Amino acid sequence: MRTGSEPVTARSALRARFWLSLWGVVWAAFGTAAFSLVGRPGWAAACGVLWVVATVDMAVIVRHLRQGPHYQPGRDVPPYRPPEGGPRYPWPRRTRHP
Repeated sequence: MRTGSEPVTARSALRARFWLSLWGVVWAAFGTAAFSLVGRPGWAAACGVLWVVATVDMAVIVRHLRQGPHYQPGRDVPPYRPPEGGPRYPWPRRTRHP
């Protein structure tokens, strides 16, 4: 059911993001090591940068997961109720002119 408040009450699939980030860390680390061993410093540096980005992303995801069910609800937590008084938008609403 759409309530119109989805941008405010949206949830992220943090566990899926965690596993995808872990997959990226593993492959970036492997790429960095492999390109370093075959003498390709440019590609090794690119993989190293990707490794750092994926590691920082994983750290942010783990932090959000540890914040508890309010920030990452499980199956037993019902969806958030929409704000009282209708949807609240973080941006000004556009009005149609005839």
